[in-house]
Amino acid sequence: MEPLLQFAPMQSSVDEGFWHRLSSLKLNKLGIDDSPIHIFGFYAPCSHSQVSNHLTVSSESLPSELSEGSLIPEPSRGNRNRCAVPGTLYNTNTVESFFALDKHDILKKEAAKIWDDILTGKAVEDCSVLSRFFVISFADLKKWTFNYWFAFPALMLDPPATLVNLKPASQWFSVAEAESLSAACNEWRSSKSTADVPFFLVTIDQNSCATLRLLKDWEACQGNANKILFGFYDPCHLPNNPGWPLRNFLALISSRWNLNSVQFFCYRENRGFADMRMSLVGEALITVPQGWKDAEPSAVGWELNKGRKASRCISLAQSMDPTRLAISAADLNLKLMRWRALPSLNLSALSSIKCLLLGAGTLGCQVARMLMAWGVRKITLVDNGRVAMSNPLRQSLYTLDDCLNGGEFKATAAVQSLKRIFPGVDAEGIVMAIPMPGHPIQSQEQDSILDDCKRLRDLIDAHDSVFLLTDTRESRWLPTLLCADTNKITITAALGFDSFLVMRHGAGPLNHAHKFNAEIVNSSSVNMAVNEANGKHRLGCYFCSDVVAPTDSTSNRTLDQQCTVTRPGLAPIASALAVELLIGIMHHPQGIFAVDDTNNSISGATEQPLGILPHQIRGSLSQFSQMTLIGYSSSSCTACSHTVVSEYRNQGMEFLLQAINHPTYLEDLTGLTELMKSAASLLLDWDKEIDENDDGCVEI
Repeated sequence: MEPLLQFAPMQSSVDEGFWHRLSSLKLNKLGIDDSPIHIFGFYAPCSHSQVSNHLTVSSESLPSELSEGSLIPEPSRGNRNRCAVPGTLYNTNTVESFFALDKHDILKKEAAKIWDDILTGKAVEDCSVLSRFFVISFADLKKWTFNYWFAFPALMLDPPATLVNLKPASQWFSVAEAESLSAACNEWRSSKSTADVPFFLVTIDQNSCATLRLLKDWEACQGNANKILFGFYDPCHLPNNPGWPLRNFLALISSRWNLNSVQFFCYRENRGFADMRMSLVGEALITVPQGWKDAEPSAVGWELNKGRKASRCISLAQSMDPTRLAISAADLNLKLMRWRALPSLNLSALSSIKCLLLGAGTLGCQVARMLMAWGVRKITLVDNGRVAMSNPLRQSLYTLDDCLNGGEFKATAAVQSLKRIFPGVDAEGIVMAIPMPGHPIQSQEQDSILDDCKRLRDLIDAHDSVFLLTDTRESRWLPTLLCADTNKITITAALGFDSFLVMRHGAGPLNHAHKFNAEIVNSSSVNMAVNEANGKHRLGCYFCSDVVAPTDSTSNRTLDQQCTVTRPGLAPIASALAVELLIGIMHHPQGIFAVDDTNNSISGATEQPLGILPHQIRGSLSQFSQMTLIGYSSSSCTACSHTVVSEYRNQGMEFLLQAINHPTYLEDLTGLTELMKSAASLLLDWDKEIDENDDGCVEI
C-alpha cells in the first residue's frame, strides 16, 4: 500500500512594521469598524537547505491611511523574492471578541473562497489565490500587545492522495533534462512577468528540452510533450516532504483536469538560481469518488504554536509606545552621523553623561534643548527665579501659562517643558539660590546659606559637566571654585548686548585627576594630561583675567541694568557653541585636560573628529564676527588658583563665609590687594615724573 502524501505546514513571519501600520489604521481610520480587511502576504521558494521560507506580512501588506474605498492594497509585482498572496485580516475590538471568534466557521468560509476560485477557473488565471490565507487579531493599543493567529486553508482530498515516488530532481531527470530545466527555471524567475507566478507547468519534449508555461496553457501542452509536470514554488526545505502550497494545487488539478496520477515539481533555489539537488520531483495518486466536486471539501490550516493549536501574543511596548518611539526617532540623526560623517561618535557616553545647568533663563533653556539634540538624557537645572511675562518670548521652554498666578519656578517649569518635548529625558529641577561673594548675610541666614553651599557642592559632585549660565558675575564664583576643586568639565556662557563669551574652564590646579568616564578618556591620557595641567600652560577659568574679586553687581541698578538686555539672536548662538564645546571635550582623547589647539585651525592640522577645541570663543553680532582666544590660568585668580582651592580644602564652609561676607577677603588672600597697591604706587610715581617735566608746556 502506497504511503499518504504528507505536506510541510506553511509558517508565518510578521514584520514589526505590520503592527505599526495596523495601529495607525485602527487609531486614525478604522475606529471601531471591525470589518474584514484585505491584505497581502509574501513568500518565495526555499533558498537554503536548512531553513524554510515563511509567508511574511509587513507594513506593505496593509492599506495606507490615505487609500480610499475598499481598503485593498496593491502589492508590487515582478519581484522574484516576493510572491504576493491575497489574505484577509479579521481584527476584533476586544480581546474577548478575539477568543470568542468561531474559528471553525471562519476557516470554512475562507476555504470556500479557494474552492470557488477553483471551480470558476479564477485559480487558473491568478494562481496566487491557491495560497490564500487569513489572520485573526486583537490590537491592544494601550499596552501595545497583539494577539493573532494565522491560518493557511488547505482543501482535503477524500481519500487523501498517496505518494508513489519522491526524489531530488537531479535524480529524476537525465543530465540533459536537468540542465535544460534549470535554464528554463532561471529564465522564468528572471522575467518580470513570471518571476512571482508561483504555480506553473513544466513540459519536456523528446529532445530533453524543458519549457515552463502558465497554467492556462494546459490545452496547448497536450500532444507536444513527452513529460508534463505541475510545478510550484516550494517554501519548504525538507528533503522528504513537499510544501503546503501543493495541497490546493492537487485539488485544482484533480477538479479541473480529472487526473488520477500527477507528477509534481517542488522548485527550490540556491543563491537565487535553480537547484536540482534541492528541488524535488514526485508522483501522487488521486482517487476521488465520482461527483466529489458537488460537495465542498473539508479544510485544515490553522498554524500551530509550539506544536499546539493556540494563538500567539507579541508585546511591542518598547518599540511602539510614544516615549520609546520618541527616543528612537531622537537618536536617528545621531546614528546616521555614525554611518559616514562621524563614525567615532560615542552615543553611550552622550546618553550617560550628567549635565548640571546653573541658570534656567535665556541661556539655560537653549542649552538644555541643544543637549537633548546631542543625545544627552540626564539634565539638572538650578534656578530660584519665577517665570515672568517677559520671559516666554526669549526663553524657549516657557509659555504664557507658566507666567500666571505669580509665575512657576523656572527650574520646575523648564523640566516639565523638556519632558513634553522629549519624554525620554531624565530631567530634574532644583529651586535654590547660589550663594555669592560680595553679598553679606545676616547671622540668622548663615545656616540656610551654608546649606545651599553644601547642596551646590553635592550637585556638582554628582554630575559630570557643569554649565555656568547665570546672569551675574558673582553667581559664577562658587560653582567655578567647586568645579576647580573636583576637576569637573565646566562651560561658561555670558552675554552682553551684542557680544558673547563662551569658554571652557581648564583643569583644577591640584594633582587630582577627575574620574572621567572610561568610555571617553583612557587612564594613560589622563595621567599625561595631569602633568600638562600642572605646568604653566593650564587653561584659565572665567575669573583668571580679573584683577578684582567678584562683588555685588545687582544693587542700585536701573531697570535696564537689572535685566539681561541682549539682542534676541545672541543666546541661541552662544548656547549652541557652549554645547558644542562640551561635545568636543567628550570626544577629545585628553578630555578636560585638552590644551587649546586654536593654532591648528590655521594649518588644518587638527586630527580630532569634531575639529579644533578652542579655549574661548568671543563673538560680536554688531560685526557679525567670531574669534577664538586662549587665556592661561592666573596664580592670583580668586576662583581657581592653587591658593584659593587649597584654602577651601583646608577651611571648608568657613572659607566660603569669609568670601561671602568680606568683599576684600579674596583679594587679600590671592595678593590682588598688594598688586593693586603696587599699581597705584607706580601710577603716582609716573604722575610725579610728568609734573616735574611740565615746564614749557602750554595748557590748551
